[in-house]
Amino acid sequence: MKESISISLKNTGGFVPYEEVIALAQQSVRHLESLNAGTGTGNDFLGWLSLPDDIIQQFSKLEKTAMHLRSISDTTVVIGIGGSYLGSKAVIEALTHTFSRELKPKHHEILFAGHNICEDYMADLLEILGSKNYSIIVISKSGTTTEPALAFRILKDHLEKKVGKPAAADRIIAITDSSRGALRTLAETNGYETFVIPDNIGGRYSVLTPVGLLPIAVSGLDIKTLVKGAKSMEEMIRKNKIASTNPALMYAAARNLILQTGRSVEILVGFTPKLHYFSEWWKQLFGESEGKEGKGIFPASVDFTTDLHSLGQYIQEGKRILFETMISVKNPKKKLTIPLEKDDSDQLNYLAGKRLSEVNHNAETGTVLAHNDGNVPVININVPELDEYYLGQLIYFFELSCAVSGYILDVNPFDQPGVEAYKKNMFALLNKTGFEEAGKKLKERLK
Repeated sequence: MKESISISLKNTGGFVPYEEVIALAQQSVRHLESLNAGTGTGNDFLGWLSLPDDIIQQFSKLEKTAMHLRSISDTTVVIGIGGSYLGSKAVIEALTHTFSRELKPKHHEILFAGHNICEDYMADLLEILGSKNYSIIVISKSGTTTEPALAFRILKDHLEKKVGKPAAADRIIAITDSSRGALRTLAETNGYETFVIPDNIGGRYSVLTPVGLLPIAVSGLDIKTLVKGAKSMEEMIRKNKIASTNPALMYAAARNLILQTGRSVEILVGFTPKLHYFSEWWKQLFGESEGKEGKGIFPASVDFTTDLHSLGQYIQEGKRILFETMISVKNPKKKLTIPLEKDDSDQLNYLAGKRLSEVNHNAETGTVLAHNDGNVPVININVPELDEYYLGQLIYFFELSCAVSGYILDVNPFDQPGVEAYKKNMFALLNKTGFEEAGKKLKERLK
């Protein structure tokens, strides 16, 4: 039987008493019950809770489509923004070869678009795609979200000119609403294969739907094991009312009690660059879920030991407004031993014969001790290794923790009203129909 990820609060004890964490976690069982009963705020967006079971029936179609794209192309461009790309990007970056583009034979390459409106980015991408045999996965519930809609218009035009309209239609997969929206209409008009974004699942909770699973499968990773890991975590935490054995309740309680000490910034820490985009996914999950009504913990991230030589100074001695959640990966997948140098000019022979991971683990331990001494609480999330199973566990763990934490803060963890503010201003400034009056007012402000 495989191990599970676990949480350790031994490095928070000097800041929030363990007994208080247990007490708040036990009180938060009511939030867990509310989620399961569907009686809490935002209860029309709880489809993610049962995804590890519900998605199984789509495995066959997902794997068949992934195999098709891999057979007709060497590259797939995934178009989406926010949760429509961050989940798949997080898993792919964590589990594929760091330098996969340099490998021979080449892996199927996954590129991303539609997550910005940068002209240089899109122009550079088109330049690369000129020599690529590529397909497209476009992800948008409405089909009118500006960033992915623009990217799809440009890339669809490029692909159709490159291979012809009928062949392009065979290379485009749309993941969208089941019955309405611009992308659904485009897909039906052009004959694109489609997958559905469920109405009861928001973007940042969608990584275990086709939104995340199809790109992950196209990359060559094992989506069944990913979902199996998520299922194992669901069984551990979803209906577990014993707070001390429920890591999601303990994490949600600990971070909210630390917030009450005046530390309003949480930094997710990884000691491997492979977790960089997992941190980006985590930041969206918690940022959109909790940052409203003047409340919430600001989610940030660092890559150690790299950032110990930059942001590490602020974390150690800057304003005491932050705490860390450190993802500790026990076992690397590969083995590398430090060689002995005869003259020892770099004075590193004391490390000769040791694995590089041993040095990294000691750097991690030393960092926790130093930051504790610098008045920084550290929550540890222990992960046996980075593979599909444990990434699935981490995804479900953080999703449920985030929902409970939002309820502790008394906010709706499933909406994001603030995201619309910039869009309305952008539409007004671009003279979109219906925004003319708002545009006049904004332009007056800018004079």
